[in-house]
Amino acid sequence: MQTSYYRTRLLATHALVVALLLSLVGCAAPERSPERDATVQVSTATWWQVDQDIASASLAAEEAAENYARGLMDGWMRRVGELGEEDFIPWYTGYWTQQWLSIKVAWYKMGDGDGDGDAAAVRRLAAYLQKEYQEQVLEPASEEVDPNAVSEQATNLYVKLLAEQLPAIRRRYAVPLAQFERRLQVIPAISATTPGAQNASLYRLVHSDPVAALPAYASLLEHLRERRAGLGAGPSDARLSPIAEGAAERLIDQLAIKSGASAAAAALGGVAGMVISLGAAGFGAIAHAHEKPALEAQLRETLEVAQAEMWRQLVEDPASGVLAGIYHIVEQIERGLASARAGRWPYGPPTATPGIPANRPVDDNPHQHHPLPADFPGGG
Repeated sequence: MQTSYYRTRLLATHALVVALLLSLVGCAAPERSPERDATVQVSTATWWQVDQDIASASLAAEEAAENYARGLMDGWMRRVGELGEEDFIPWYTGYWTQQWLSIKVAWYKMGDGDGDGDAAAVRRLAAYLQKEYQEQVLEPASEEVDPNAVSEQATNLYVKLLAEQLPAIRRRYAVPLAQFERRLQVIPAISATTPGAQNASLYRLVHSDPVAALPAYASLLEHLRERRAGLGAGPSDARLSPIAEGAAERLIDQLAIKSGASAAAAALGGVAGMVISLGAAGFGAIAHAHEKPALEAQLRETLEVAQAEMWRQLVEDPASGVLAGIYHIVEQIERGLASARAGRWPYGPPTATPGIPANRPVDDNPHQHHPLPADFPGGG
């Protein structure tokens, strides 16, 4: 009986050891060896499906990032309009501002050495008004929502959303990881935009953490930031010239009236001269009160046109707007996948990234946005 008991304990212990060894071997063994991955043949039809899903994932990420950017820029434009109404229009049409502008116009005319006093005064007054608009409206609005920050945030969001979708595509078609990653290496994502800049594949784009550390990505954003410099700066000098011209003419006339009143007051002196001076000042204030509604309407119309122009430049322009970085990447991916569909890339696991010219875009016109489907937001 005792012998049977020890035999049973020994067999149980042996079975336990065998089970533990088997479990350890099972944990240590990979699900699929690299050698086996290399022998898996992915069909051309499967690669087509993979490429199509990558393109769809890119468009879905683009749509989400575009909606995000447009929402932020809507808030920026709304704030620009509010500051224009609350600060700039009341400032410009105010009585004392008009008096100050009349002094500046006189100074501009006196300081012109080319004999083109009125035209020079108009140009300098327009530049002065643009500077005031920048300081009173655009700078405070950009402290709340900066278009350059919106561009970077939206582009980062696009990359993040696209990167999150790619692993599911690989699993959907059971493509070995090594082959899928080599596939991403031959799909261009960023083409060099400036001399000395680098290109980047889709693989590099989605595997850089953080993506801002990728030299090609940082170069692309910096290039677009430079292209946006001066855009969205408010009404241009040309846009403000009619306002400035009308203001200069009106203010010059007012200066003539004041000069005549001052001369008469100086000639008469005493109480009579004081009466003339006060009467001229009173006439100016009354005339300004009558002119103010027209001044406000004219300036408001000019600013509305300028705001529409800023929206077109900062949001709608595919070459330099806040969405330009996304459009560039989407277009490069689409062109790369189109090359694959046309058979210019081998279907199967490529071993090297195809050569992309070092310092020029893949396309002769790198800033032309690839047409979107008609039913896609902003497409047509």
